[in-house]
Amino acid sequence: MKYSQLSAEIFTTNRKRFIDRMEPNSIAIFNSNDEIPTNGDALYKFKQNTELFWLSGINQEDTMVVLFPNNPDPRYREVLVLVRPNEVKEKWDGKRLRNSEATAISGIETIVWLDSLDALLQTWIHLADSIYLNSNENDRKASLLAVRDYRFISEMKDRYPLHQYKRAAKLMKELRSIKTSHEIEVINTAIDITDKTFRRLLQFVKPGVWEHEIEAEIYHEFLRNRATGTAYGSIIASGDRARTLHYVFNNQECKDGEMLLMDFGAEYGNYCADLTRTIPVNGKFTNRQKEVYNACFHLHQFGASILKPGISIVDYTERVGDEATEQFQKIGLISAADVKNEDKDNRAYRKYLYHGISHHLGIDVHDLGTRTNPIEAGMVFTIEPGIYIEEEQMGIRIENNYWITEHGNIDLMKNIPITVEEIENLMQH
Repeated sequence: MKYSQLSAEIFTTNRKRFIDRMEPNSIAIFNSNDEIPTNGDALYKFKQNTELFWLSGINQEDTMVVLFPNNPDPRYREVLVLVRPNEVKEKWDGKRLRNSEATAISGIETIVWLDSLDALLQTWIHLADSIYLNSNENDRKASLLAVRDYRFISEMKDRYPLHQYKRAAKLMKELRSIKTSHEIEVINTAIDITDKTFRRLLQFVKPGVWEHEIEAEIYHEFLRNRATGTAYGSIIASGDRARTLHYVFNNQECKDGEMLLMDFGAEYGNYCADLTRTIPVNGKFTNRQKEVYNACFHLHQFGASILKPGISIVDYTERVGDEATEQFQKIGLISAADVKNEDKDNRAYRKYLYHGISHHLGIDVHDLGTRTNPIEAGMVFTIEPGIYIEEEQMGIRIENNYWITEHGNIDLMKNIPITVEEIENLMQH
């Protein structure tokens, strides 16, 4: 791993939180993600299953976590399953974890090699009444690929048909949405790296630079600061391309007079930052660009003022929509007649702001969490209003990350330049 080893206390605490929610005499089994082939003998870069990482901190393939708090043998109440180190494989692919190394990362004392698991697991299953198995219940899930979790569910049900099966994902959705202070520390490291990178870009961007050159600067700064990599595909969109929400081509020239929307974030220790800034390519906003930017910044600040424990994302989005309606009238995008005649299911402001305002953030950039229940202390959200004007070939989005506390929210990106004046000043020096 590129990043400094995280405290095992993060994962020890996370396992305790999950175990405290398990039913009596139940066992929970979590699998790592598959290694996915590209073409020939090549593989996609391995990305760990986020639930398994949340419980163990282990990034290695062919890993399992088994939790059985009522196991009569206390040695096997928490078990980390690893692939046995193989000298030949290690000559090709590098060193795999040894027992002591895995224990130092995860805090799990008992390590079992994968090739010796079957006999042990069968005994544990026979002692348990219920089995928690994991699946992908992220609301944004878009793939029906039968990944390892789903294959394992089928195998377990075939082999042990009379047990009661429980959804680990239901608990995970509730638990992972509430971040511990240890997790916030790691997120803050990802944010600090992202801050350094944005300041680098303010000195780099000028008319004639290409979007892919900016993307290269992002990678450079991330890696030199020991980031795992990018939290997601960086969006570097100049001019009218900024209206495409998930623009990923990053292959055009940034021209004088255009604005540049940059949506990027570092991943550190598998935790994500998610920043968006929109800047003038030549370092100076026009009067109209400044007017629209400040309207977007006003919406950002309004969102921050109401995103507190007790409000639901549905109500929060509706209230930001009300504020957007007023702002868009002030800057000449919609009229009073547009508002009076709007379809309540497709409000007038939606022509210029056609996405949500916030999402959960954590190990996944679109992290697990509720969209309908009231927001709770401990959650981390983005706030990212945008204004997209086809007629003016302009797209602006401003995004920071906020930690919800009992007394309101904390802007984790408060030190990153955001105002027109801050951006212009840093670009011109």
